[in-house]
Amino acid sequence: MSQQTPNIPTPQAIRGTQDIFGADAEAFAFVVETFERVRKLYRFRRVEMPVFEKTAVFSRSLGETTDVVSKEMYSFEDRGGESLTLRPEFTAGIARAFITDGWQQYAPLKVATHGPLFRYERPQKGRYRQFHQLDAEVIGAAEPQADVELLVMADQLLKELGIADGVTLQLNTLGDGASRDAWRAALIEYFRAHAAELSEDSQDRLERNPLRILDSKDPRDKVFTAAAPKIDDYLSAEAQDFFGKVTSGLDAAGVSWTRAAALVRGLDYYRHTAFEFVTDRLGAQGTVLGGGRYDGLMEALGGPATPAVGWAAGIERLAMLVGDLPYSWPEIAVVAESREREIDALALISKYRRAGFSAEVFATGSPRKRYDKAQKSQPQVIISLDQRDGQKGNSFKCDRALYERMTEAQVIFDGFVHR
Repeated sequence: MSQQTPNIPTPQAIRGTQDIFGADAEAFAFVVETFERVRKLYRFRRVEMPVFEKTAVFSRSLGETTDVVSKEMYSFEDRGGESLTLRPEFTAGIARAFITDGWQQYAPLKVATHGPLFRYERPQKGRYRQFHQLDAEVIGAAEPQADVELLVMADQLLKELGIADGVTLQLNTLGDGASRDAWRAALIEYFRAHAAELSEDSQDRLERNPLRILDSKDPRDKVFTAAAPKIDDYLSAEAQDFFGKVTSGLDAAGVSWTRAAALVRGLDYYRHTAFEFVTDRLGAQGTVLGGGRYDGLMEALGGPATPAVGWAAGIERLAMLVGDLPYSWPEIAVVAESREREIDALALISKYRRAGFSAEVFATGSPRKRYDKAQKSQPQVIISLDQRDGQKGNSFKCDRALYERMTEAQVIFDGFVHR
């Protein structure tokens, strides 16, 4: 009696998550590797942050009434009854660590990290419920030079990824505290006069977060946002000077930018510089990197007043812009064309890898087909190990430039003949 295969359902990925493989994984890795190289050039220290924090870290930093806190956070009670949240962003956790772990002694502190984040959003192209970001922060620096350094670093990252063409840096100022408060009051007064005609979301934001109305995509709001009060009419002399130093610094560094007066950050602790690198190559989700100065965040978390500025970038979106990378063929292929030479092949391949060469061994399956399989992998060098009538034979086919590199590395083909 034949056995029947049990009817076991195939597990499916959780909606809004993704399995990354092949060309997508290579592009993802390329983004991370490039970020790590660039952050070292700018002397940013690597940090690793917990995947979950106390919920209060995010509710206090992001604001109880924001969409992220009220609708998108993955929060749960642990066995001790404490409310924890999977991190929806990096900045709050880094700010918490700065306060609680004694990082103040290193201020001004430049840190960078990357990893997975979690938000309950409607999945779409380039947006997932588990997604990944790069993050860079400068904490404890009040000078506009910190803003400039972060923006120049971001610009260099995009250029070294090869995706800077068609990406525009949009820049705005939110002013200092007094400037922002005056602008906020003027916006509330202006939008109150049109409250009945605004979208439901903007009516809800009117009193508590009026700046967010300015970046609304709802056509009902766009009718009124064009004529809304502008921050430039409320900037103090100090705020104008700060923004002028940021823009002149970018000009000196050769970073192109464009003014975006409607670019805002809704939370009260944001000050001065706000920015986004945007493209039309990703459809509606056009922002690939964004950030700003958040001089009031540490106080919101219960720490001392500490200026700070930072940015984040979605790895998936950057990888989509990078596109498919050329497949990485092995430099060296070692073939065991007889079963007696399989151990020799493994020993030889280890020697080449330790010398720094990318190498693949072909020592499984039909011995007659191994050489053909090696050729299909398009290596620069094919090394063949064979044994006939008890006699070992070693041969190679080699690209001249790689042969010279191998000679310099002292892994030349002693006892081999050219095939």
